Amino acid sequence: MTSPTTTPATTQDGIRDHLWMHMANHKHLFEGGTTPVITRGEGHHIYDDAGRGYIDGLAGLFVVQVGHGREEIAQTAYEQSKKLGFMPLWSYAHEPAVQLAERLAGYAPGDLNRVFFTSGGGDSVESAFKLAKNFFKLQGKPGKHKVISRAVAYHGTPHGALTITSLPGLRNQFEPLVPGALKVPNTNFYRADARFDGDEKAFGRWAADRIEEQILFEGADSVAAVFLEPVQNAGGCFPPPPGYFERVREICDEYDVLLVSDETICAFGRVGSMFACNDFGYVPDIITCAKGLTSGYAPLGAMIASDRLFEPFGRGGETFGHGYTFGGHPVACAVAMTNLDIFEREGLNDRVQENAPAFRSTLEKLLALDIVGDVRGEGYFYGIELVKDKATKESFTDEESERILKGFVTNKLWEEGLYCRADDRGDPVIQLSPPLTCGPAEFEEMEAILRSVLTQAQELL
Repeated sequence: MTSPTTTPATTQDGIRDHLWMHMANHKHLFEGGTTPVITRGEGHHIYDDAGRGYIDGLAGLFVVQVGHGREEIAQTAYEQSKKLGFMPLWSYAHEPAVQLAERLAGYAPGDLNRVFFTSGGGDSVESAFKLAKNFFKLQGKPGKHKVISRAVAYHGTPHGALTITSLPGLRNQFEPLVPGALKVPNTNFYRADARFDGDEKAFGRWAADRIEEQILFEGADSVAAVFLEPVQNAGGCFPPPPGYFERVREICDEYDVLLVSDETICAFGRVGSMFACNDFGYVPDIITCAKGLTSGYAPLGAMIASDRLFEPFGRGGETFGHGYTFGGHPVACAVAMTNLDIFEREGLNDRVQENAPAFRSTLEKLLALDIVGDVRGEGYFYGIELVKDKATKESFTDEESERILKGFVTNKLWEEGLYCRADDRGDPVIQLSPPLTCGPAEFEEMEAILRSVLTQAQELL
């Protein structure tokens, strides 16, 4: 047995023998393969242990909005650690949490003024799920416990959040899950039925009405909440069609169902505004967020709820029996404040809105390739769907996806200097979500690498 003080022969030995990576297959490590080791980041680049640089086309994991290596954020963490390194929010408060809560409430729309801090996005979704059930119990409606989410959607891995997640590959091994999760169609217009004949608004109305249909089928007295991302991540960046969220808001109001805007990815400038619900013109009952809140410099998430939902736990005197040891960690909250200072000082939200058309048009040049079926997204958040046959939109077989997407495209993009995401949890897509500090020059650089690799991938079909 290796002692705790023994240094492994190599970093790769340490990975193979001790590190359990997330969402990862480890088999290659026992067949002589290796895992990339990232040692530092600077701006919109990351660097491996051989000193080679890569464009961070995914902002880590939709996280590093302000870019890598911000010394002022590190300094903030240092200063706060000296002053107060830890204090829970269990019946006590500390200044960084109070200040950040006030700031987030100011960014949020409507009466979303109550901020419950968590450790990350999945915990925020878990918290919203529990609040929805708790709230309706206190309203004398204990039967309202079911939740609706969309096909192929990802909402986290905690057991409650996982039941809201709609990806069988992530769910099946942990069943039975929390009961009461219902699924409706997503807004993948590229795969929409031919009857809509290019009419996005009609498709959006149809997709939204499926939520009403599900509520009526189950009974409105049993449905507590609808969980939707402003732009759905899994499946490859599905934007909302015109009028979609307006109709969903009407449905939720009519049947007394809470609308949860899961903005774990889309908040903090990823689409444009601090909260993407503002970009798409709707006011939810709850916002869940994380990732870009600190740009990844410290782990932190939040559930932001309306005053109405907090009322039973405020003047009503009830206690929400839920919390996290590290939720609202003082160092993480201080880091978030400095991160948001950078947003405002450098105008990053305006930067995204100004550069988003250039990002779209640059990526749309890839539509000239036979293997690229669709380019879709909003802001700095895009998916490129790959197809076997462009005319029929025929997708890859499982074997082709394994061979081309995972076996070639992923590795080749990395070799060419681009870190991004190749995902086949729905149809095969490549996702891009760069730091918000990137601009047209970086867009062109990413497109050139993608064009080269995808041109080669075409020859494998």
